[in-house]
Amino acid sequence: MRKQVVLAKPFSLEDEKDSENTPPNLIQRILSLFKNVRPGSDLSNFQLPPQMNLPRSQLQCYGEIVYSFDGHDLLGECGRRDQPIERLKSVVTWYISTLRPLIFGMAPYNPVIGETHHVSNAHINVLVEQISHHPPVSALHATHEKENIDVMLCQYFTPKFRGAYVEVEVKGKRVVTLVNHKETYVMNQPKLLMTFLPAMGAHWAGKILIKCPETRLEAELQLVSDSFVSRFTGNNKRAIKGKIFESSSRKQLYEIFGHWDRTVTAKNTKTGELEVIYKASENIAKLKTPTVKNMQEVSESESGMVWSEVSEGIMTKDWEKAREAKRDVEEKQRESLRKREALGQSWIPKHFSVARTGKDWECVPLQPTVPRAPIVVPL
Repeated sequence: MRKQVVLAKPFSLEDEKDSENTPPNLIQRILSLFKNVRPGSDLSNFQLPPQMNLPRSQLQCYGEIVYSFDGHDLLGECGRRDQPIERLKSVVTWYISTLRPLIFGMAPYNPVIGETHHVSNAHINVLVEQISHHPPVSALHATHEKENIDVMLCQYFTPKFRGAYVEVEVKGKRVVTLVNHKETYVMNQPKLLMTFLPAMGAHWAGKILIKCPETRLEAELQLVSDSFVSRFTGNNKRAIKGKIFESSSRKQLYEIFGHWDRTVTAKNTKTGELEVIYKASENIAKLKTPTVKNMQEVSESESGMVWSEVSEGIMTKDWEKAREAKRDVEEKQRESLRKREALGQSWIPKHFSVARTGKDWECVPLQPTVPRAPIVVPL
């Protein structure tokens, strides 16, 4: 008998109010987990109890930044603009929309190797696959059917314990290709900081670079807080500032400023004209839970099926059920690894061609477009 698919609601802007009431014993629980961990240690293989897991896989989190939005189709807008500078501004706007609120002290499941997540929202089809477990590497391919846009992510993260906080560096790159315009936009990702002392908090930080070699235009964004101190006191204001400029001359064309959880404005440096390019309340609020449209077509490797019993346990606060189910998932992965090692076989991803050079990973989708998914975001 097949398992059912259990998918949690995407974390929306309005859900933050519920997460602000942090249990009083959470900080003690977290610090007790790290009592034998030395500062600087890599936490990639660190095991969390179900009480500290979000009821979703990391693959769902990756997929949500592309398929989960309310209101305007910002990805499609990138391909609808006539001028190169307007297209870059649209790519910047779309990138800002992928920054989502975080819940302090909670983390998604570490995906098992071969796990997938396949969801469609209108013209956007998204497919994510876990291509490596040690280190944890995920590949995402998304295509926009109507505007002929391709999104490719190959990323892995290295969480490190720094004593008073955990720093998660997200490595790899994102590439957005506007096929009709023959333009590629290459971008990196910010860091995630989770602070324990002197106050609790979780936020994005660091510099984001977006480059288009064909148009020779670039954007540079900085995720900042009001002061260095506030970054480590949990008083992050989610400010964002930056610029759009010509690659060769470094001539600035636009100034970018605002807050990614509120509004972001672009100022034309020549004319002084102001344009609100992003409103979080119109894009990452009231997000809908994906639903199964065709159960027969759902893959056995689908995240919502692999972790269904764990998620059910967490949602109903049946912690014993969640612990046992999580243990079963992890043991199946270990057993699969033992069998491959006994046969001298290595894992071959189903949807991506993968090459590794040192610590860098390159992923190429095996199919030019992502097919429609059996799981969809309701209209």
